[in-house]
Amino acid sequence: MSAESPGQNEHFVRVLKRQFRDWRGQRPFWAGLFTLLGGIPIAYFPYASLNLGQMTVSMATTGGAGALIIGVLLVTLGLTMWFHHIVRVFAGVAAILLALISIPVANFGGFAIGFLFALTGGALSISWAPGEPAESAEGTAQPTAPAPATGDHGEVPLVPGPQFSDTVSMTKTTIHSEGGGNSAG
Repeated sequence: MSAESPGQNEHFVRVLKRQFRDWRGQRPFWAGLFTLLGGIPIAYFPYASLNLGQMTVSMATTGGAGALIIGVLLVTLGLTMWFHHIVRVFAGVAAILLALISIPVANFGGFAIGFLFALTGGALSISWAPGEPAESAEGTAQPTAPAPATGDHGEVPLVPGPQFSDTVSMTKTTIHSEGGGNSAG
């Protein structure tokens, strides 16, 4: 092995960062993070109490249980976007609906902080689409074009092997009695 070979003497933090970047790129990471961060203030504020000297300020409302359920569901949907990204559209729609429901139920959606995070996360989840894998360096994957319609002599689909045009060239040959095919001279 040479000193310039990749992977050798590579710091573990760099390896972890690359693995995390690869994991993050295969799922709607930011959508899940925003949805998860949106559920925390929605669930927290109805049960929080703030001490100001001798005075205690509590934001407890009659909708405390509803706020807790909405917050826990948003956190669950955020984790679902990360670990089961195949249901990202459902999770995004559910996150948007729960964010809208949190406005009247959970202190104006966690004082609009949780509402905005959950709404943004749901929208990002719906709009996220998985990327196409990059072609290998060997070039084994052949690009394909759609097959031409009947009677259409447009582009020919790319197939492995030599490419031929649709026109046929005919040459006239004569066969001689001496067993030869074409006369060369």
